[in-house]
Amino acid sequence: MKTADPKISPPRSWGHSIVRTACPLDCPDCCSLDVTVERGRIQKIDGSHAAVSTDGYICGKVRRFDRRVYHDDRILHPAVRTGAKGTGNFSRVSWDEALDLVAEKMREARDRFGAESVLPYNYGGSNGVLTNDFTDARFFRKLGASRLARTLCAAPTGAAAVALYGRMAGVAYADYEVAKLIIVWGCNPSASGIHLVSHIKTAQKNGAKLVVIDPRRTPLARTADLHLAPRPGTDLPVALSLIRELFHRGQADMDFLKDHATGVDELRAVAEPWTLERAAEESGISVNDLRTLADWYGAISPTVVRCGWGQERNRNGGGATMAILALPAVAGKFGVRGGGYTMSNSSAWGIQAEHLIDVPVQSARLVNMNHLGRALLDYNDPPVSVLFVYNCNPVATAPDQNRVRQGLMREDLFTVVHDQIMTDSAKYADVILPCTTFLEQYDIAKGYGAYHLQLVQPVISPVGESRPNHDVFHELSMRLGFTAQGTELGEVGALMDLTGRLPDAQAAAILALEPVEAPGGGRPVQFVDVLPKTQGQKAHLFPADLASRNGLYVYEPDPATEQHPLTLISPASEHTISSTLGELRPSVARLKIAPADAQARTIGEGDTIRIFNDLGEVHCEANVTPEVRPGTVSLPKGLWAKSTFNGATANALVPDSLTDIAGGACFNDARVQVALLARH
Repeated sequence: MKTADPKISPPRSWGHSIVRTACPLDCPDCCSLDVTVERGRIQKIDGSHAAVSTDGYICGKVRRFDRRVYHDDRILHPAVRTGAKGTGNFSRVSWDEALDLVAEKMREARDRFGAESVLPYNYGGSNGVLTNDFTDARFFRKLGASRLARTLCAAPTGAAAVALYGRMAGVAYADYEVAKLIIVWGCNPSASGIHLVSHIKTAQKNGAKLVVIDPRRTPLARTADLHLAPRPGTDLPVALSLIRELFHRGQADMDFLKDHATGVDELRAVAEPWTLERAAEESGISVNDLRTLADWYGAISPTVVRCGWGQERNRNGGGATMAILALPAVAGKFGVRGGGYTMSNSSAWGIQAEHLIDVPVQSARLVNMNHLGRALLDYNDPPVSVLFVYNCNPVATAPDQNRVRQGLMREDLFTVVHDQIMTDSAKYADVILPCTTFLEQYDIAKGYGAYHLQLVQPVISPVGESRPNHDVFHELSMRLGFTAQGTELGEVGALMDLTGRLPDAQAAAILALEPVEAPGGGRPVQFVDVLPKTQGQKAHLFPADLASRNGLYVYEPDPATEQHPLTLISPASEHTISSTLGELRPSVARLKIAPADAQARTIGEGDTIRIFNDLGEVHCEANVTPEVRPGTVSLPKGLWAKSTFNGATANALVPDSLTDIAGGACFNDARVQVALLARH
């Protein structure tokens, strides 16, 4: 299929402008942007000062986002498959032809198997409020399609935060500067959420101690006063041992716990078996280092924990997050500026998806998105007959990659992909629909680290024939009789529909490009300016009604075997935002492997290696480095097929098993072996 079109160049009479917008991509910071446009074409993307935390600078990923906008693999027109699935051979058609075909296939599936045979597959981390869970959710609910449990990321952490604190707003970036102890746990702000880093560095200059808990030697870990590198999956015993130590040392704030918490005795009981010595042995970290952390956490205030998402990506992810978030309650770290925790602040604005969607939730089948391969191959009541992929690239992001690919090869499966680029997933589609980037559409972006709520507005016209999500689902809604024929929506109309459902002051500020008032003035003190959104406004440290596999805070041991002894992790990188921008990676990916593990396998720097287990294998190059702890190897998150020698990525080695709480993905429970294929 032809993907480049010289006719998209605008007339020379078009002028120069700098357009203000915001970044909705999957990062905590939600930066404000100034985009320079010449003759209708993006020339420069830079940070602005409209959002306080952005402070005029942005990451390199967004700074170079115009390379995606004008990439040779940009999908410019609707198209239908002409070759075998997976080959990426398509023929251009009109929008009406494409949408008519999609609507016809949905009607056929509904009439033959029932509406649950249609499965929407989306995530939306890199989308705002307008382009995710709005017109799309309305459409699929009216259709009665299968529901999707969006659990690839943040399911266990979100469930833990809701159960303990009801998604209480967290410590603001700026208040890290007044903290005396900062713990960055399961988080690498240098790769995602870069604006926190400067505040941490300021705190360090002011005398604060920094602790980083991560199996990798991240940039912040290299500057930390203490770096603990636990075996992936062992954060739960580490956190429980700290809780136990606080009680045993008499450093638990019993007055705070009496007034502001429930489940204290139950939490203390589950923590009791985890001595520092036992937790150190299980996690592979020094007991002296763990004791030092206990000393500091018990004695220093203000103390803030930046709890990330790395610790959730395994069988113990929910319990680990709960234990980490329980620490400031047990130690009484709340009630002062710079004290408490930060995780996700996305709920701080009070924007409720159900209020926006305004269509009742159906009792349709619920499909866990981590089980996409199973759904496509094994579900029969009914089978998945139509798969609609948007805001997502499942071949690059879903567990058990080979099973997902096998499912996508089904000839009786009709797959629609609405995307900006010819992704690995798009190559398996029967119909591809061109999608606008955030630089070509309206949206409303929420920061989930920084307290930013901003209008995203188009800086250029849509490239080719690309359209935003809400336009596509509005058109399909008319074709399936959910909306009156000829009803005009338009991009501005969709935005007005959305903002009309927000509080008046919030909507007015967004549309006027003015700052939106945030909780606590954007710098809330927990348990002073903001309280838990739970029953009794208390911290529920042992929420017995929270569903869990084996009971709350129950540790499940390492799944490593003699055949597959190494833990494979797949963290975020400085190159991509999940899998977004994977088309821009310049070379073959490299597996980070510790020197001792490489030496034991006679592997040298740059050698071609094979990473394998019973699910599959990945061929790439080796990077021998002390950045990862022995026994752990690391391959970047969100790689595309082009980034390895055999087209498989880390997800080909990831089981589709689920976390202890909320059915999250267990990416870091991949256990592998690594072998030499060829010398560099």
